[in-house]
Amino acid sequence: MTAASSTFCKRVVTECALDALVFFDLKNIRYCCGFSGTDGLYVYHPSGDWFLTDSRYQEQASNEVIASGQSCYQNKIDGLIDLLLGAGYHKVGFEADSVSVSRLNDLTQRSSQLEWVPVAEQLRPLRGVKSDSEVNLLQRAADLNAVAFSEIESLIRPGITELHIAQELEFSLRRLGGEDRAFEFIVASGPRGAMPHGVATDRVLEIGDMVTIDFGTRVGGYHSDETVTVGLGQVDKDLRHIFDVVLEAHDLAMGEAKPGVVLADLDAVARRHIEAVGFGGYFGHGLGHGVGLDIHEYPTVSNKGLDKLQPGMVITIEPGIYMPGRGGVRVEDTILITEDGYRALTSIPKKFRALT
Repeated sequence: MTAASSTFCKRVVTECALDALVFFDLKNIRYCCGFSGTDGLYVYHPSGDWFLTDSRYQEQASNEVIASGQSCYQNKIDGLIDLLLGAGYHKVGFEADSVSVSRLNDLTQRSSQLEWVPVAEQLRPLRGVKSDSEVNLLQRAADLNAVAFSEIESLIRPGITELHIAQELEFSLRRLGGEDRAFEFIVASGPRGAMPHGVATDRVLEIGDMVTIDFGTRVGGYHSDETVTVGLGQVDKDLRHIFDVVLEAHDLAMGEAKPGVVLADLDAVARRHIEAVGFGGYFGHGLGHGVGLDIHEYPTVSNKGLDKLQPGMVITIEPGIYMPGRGGVRVEDTILITEDGYRALTSIPKKFRALT
């Protein structure tokens, strides 16, 4: 277990008066003890931690996991309960955001001696501040974005489909060493640009389209996330104006990103600019989100965010304007909060480009 995760978990156990803390979420398990497989459990106690898995992953766990103890179960819940009762624990916390009602019912019905305590708010910041090694992986993933986009940029032209762009981008990222696509790529052209999550279709690009491309990959389990919007030839003057507004909002928010800034206040920097020119009703999502082992994770940069930026946080800045029936624009970078400001991890130029 890393020093950072140990300190964090110890604080949660103390604040919630727990005997132990059980992790079911595989991303949290990977963060805490290094296991990258698809079945396992992690149990934390200030005096020691345990990783549990089945026979399929024993060898992998022996090579990956850093924990005081490891054990193999035939039945996950039985193995967990046996360990907890054998250690003499009574009050056990679990990830409220990750455990289903049916699983909780199973746990409570099969372990009447244990008190299961849901933990939510206290656990969400677990992976919020990245270590140097995590930042290095995030940077490597972001660097692949830039190379892959440069390889396929010449394909973005009238007559090609959105799907073809998405496929070529994915092929390029994998060829460069990306483990997998970070999510289903968004390639939204023309009127489809009004869909913030307009995944690629067989629509053929046309002269005058604005094309929004949102994509990323994964390296060592860590994700990249970046959005580029380009024009094809002479675009509608209103859409061109929208692009300028979005880029200005993006740049203003980037300039205010630093430790101590409240998440809602950072969101407001971009939102106020968009509202001031009359497009406030067309920017419906938050300004950004954390990026790490999950493509969307803590912190959420929105008008409801009460937490403050800290050095080591990695977030996106991605304002957008979406005009139904007309099109849309989003510009997104991923940034690392530093001691005195920020450093951009993504590097594709975001200024307007008209491709032909």
